[in-house]
Amino acid sequence: MDWREFAEEMARLARRLLAQDSTQETLDEIVSAAVDLIDGCEAAGILAVRKGRAVTLASRGDMVEESDRVQGELCEGPCFDAARRLNGDRMFRISDMTQPQPTWQRYAPAARELGIGSMMGFLLYTEDEDFGALNLYSGKPGVFTRGSETAGWLLASHAAVALSTARTVDQLEHALETRHAIGEAMGMLRERHRLSEEDAFAVLRRISQHHNIKLRDVAQSIRAEAADKT
Repeated sequence: MDWREFAEEMARLARRLLAQDSTQETLDEIVSAAVDLIDGCEAAGILAVRKGRAVTLASRGDMVEESDRVQGELCEGPCFDAARRLNGDRMFRISDMTQPQPTWQRYAPAARELGIGSMMGFLLYTEDEDFGALNLYSGKPGVFTRGSETAGWLLASHAAVALSTARTVDQLEHALETRHAIGEAMGMLRERHRLSEEDAFAVLRRISQHHNIKLRDVAQSIRAEAADKT
């Protein structure tokens, strides 16, 4: 694929990413695009490290989740380190995984057993957030080049912006759902016990505090109880 064609594909990808209905669908579209658009890429995944644990957020290709699992168990590996920003780099490229890798002495043999010949990865980040690392795999050594790095950076940049937008939309939708659930629960309490709006909210808050559960969960419980009685 030449650069003009790649640029056109990036423009189409940007529109597709913003058209996804959820953060997870955006993540899935990113890894699919990596395999489809980056020359030599046979598999791709997005790895995040949460509380020291490796979490595969999306994957395409058999070797991805197994590679993530091994890196999580060993607490080492290029994707694991990239997701943690361990060495400060925002990308990595391993031309030949069949050769000794001093930085990842335990992970490298496992990667070779998985059939990984070369790897490349990019931190997905905006100015305010890190989303994990987008990691690309090939079964052959020497597949990824400087040109692959540039293409990967462009894709990762589009992906990070789309993820930031998707997360914001998800948060807004979650907030609206929470507000709607609480409003319905308050209405039920007011009708059932003839309470004012202020008193109904105070009841919800007391239950939340007493049982140490979220206000939204209290509201959903009241709604579910009412539904069971109808």
